[in-house]
Amino acid sequence: MAAEAPPVSVVVPTRDRPEPLRRAVAAILGQTYRGPVECVVVFDQSDPDLTWPPLPPGRRLVVVRNARTPGLAGARNSGVLATTGELVAFCDDDDRWRPEKLARQVPRLVATPSAAVSTTGIVVRHRHRATTRLAPTVLVSHGQLLRSRLPELHPSTVLARRRRLLDDIGLVDERIPGGYAEDYEWLLRASRHAPVLAVPEPLVEVLWHQGSFFADRWRTIIAALTYLVDKHHDLAREPAGLARIYGQIAFAHAALGERGPARRWAGRALALDRRERRAYLALAVTLGLVRAPTVVRMAQAAGKGI
Repeated sequence: MAAEAPPVSVVVPTRDRPEPLRRAVAAILGQTYRGPVECVVVFDQSDPDLTWPPLPPGRRLVVVRNARTPGLAGARNSGVLATTGELVAFCDDDDRWRPEKLARQVPRLVATPSAAVSTTGIVVRHRHRATTRLAPTVLVSHGQLLRSRLPELHPSTVLARRRRLLDDIGLVDERIPGGYAEDYEWLLRASRHAPVLAVPEPLVEVLWHQGSFFADRWRTIIAALTYLVDKHHDLAREPAGLARIYGQIAFAHAALGERGPARRWAGRALALDRRERRAYLALAVTLGLVRAPTVVRMAQAAGKGI
């Protein structure tokens, strides 16, 4: 049975969100998947505190402390290094897997030996609205990820072959400022080795709320996206993709009230792609035509980000 239903380890980083964490862990341990499931909860900058009733056969709960760089990236890596499963999955502490997530995803990855990483579709929940998002293709190439972040490839859907993760792709980059876009940076590296296998079913529920870690951290976003561009020179191969990132930087500056930098970055974005909407939104914010929080709320209501 091991070949058909290999052991899966799920890494759940957490910090000071006990109730969402319990819901996330319950969904992981309650999977219909018939293979072994190990849930590794990593407490980041907080004391480990998670009690659980006795588990059924084939389910294991491990609680560890982040022993690496404080923050999401270090916590994920601490979890990965504590795993024992053949396959490693990620889940954020405020997201929830549907019961059949692993049962649907694992067989497809097992049946595709060339793939190192698999994702699934998501349902984005924001207040009373739910939006389903699926990847545009079953196999997502490196070029596609250079052109677009593809938020449908959410970190809470990721399933990877542990050995390929450690030997080929590498751990999450802990140097990226604030850990922002660490998932996108990791997917860029992963997709260089092989296309990402995307299961075309919404198997993870993603909660967007005002308490989301990066909701208003514009300064961190600017630093992280600048770091990303400096690290991944191949982004320049896709002008529209690079324009998207420049547009995000422009909007972040605009949200901070920094009109000069916002306009300069917007100009750089539009020089690459005249259709880049984030650049126009940044300019609109600098002109006082709209407020940045209003734009963010409207995007989230549509199940999107800036």
